[in-house]
Amino acid sequence: MLNLGAAEFAAISTIVFLIIGISLLPLIFFCLTLQKCLKRCSPHNRMMSPGEVWLLLIPLFNLVWQFVVVLRISSTLSKEFHVRNMQREPEPGKSIGLAFCILYVCSLIPFLGIFTSLAGFICWIIYWVKIAGYSAEISVPVASSDEKIVI
Repeated sequence: MLNLGAAEFAAISTIVFLIIGISLLPLIFFCLTLQKCLKRCSPHNRMMSPGEVWLLLIPLFNLVWQFVVVLRISSTLSKEFHVRNMQREPEPGKSIGLAFCILYVCSLIPFLGIFTSLAGFICWIIYWVKIAGYSAEISVPVASSDEKIVI
């Protein structure tokens, strides 16, 4: 057993917390992107509340929840694009999102995980960029039917 003094223990603890904090930053920004996208959608088109994306931070639970998030965001965006008469793919982000989820789960398999984790990471980034793009497209509020546009 290691005999660590208070100073050594404090230094090691600080380093461990910094590593954990830095590794969580991308996931936090990812959740912020998903939340912003959902907030930009009309409440009646949302299949989940924007705050529910933060459940992705719960270890092990996120293995299942990520599938739910991808499917619900895809449905939400599909409804939002339909209401705005914007022609997009039928289920925006669903295919790359499910690919990232499946590869992430497969990364837990010994030996196979080395390859699937790299592919999953690439799919995750592509999904993130795609959702951020869709979010930017719907950032302009939709005019209600009773508002008159004056030119």
